[in-house]
Amino acid sequence: MLVLAIETKRYQMIGLAKKYGYTSELTVKCSQELDKLLNIAQHSFFRV
Repeated sequence: MLVLAIETKRYQMIGLAKKYGYTSELTVKCSQELDKLLNIAQHSFFRV
């Protein structure tokens, strides 16, 4: 359920950005977590 985790984290990040701003430590940390999930998905997708 990696796709679900990505979507959940994305919505969480959007909520944090709206509440605290794009440069907030909370938003940036959530964005980095989302990046990790996206990297895992991309790596899995392109693995041959």
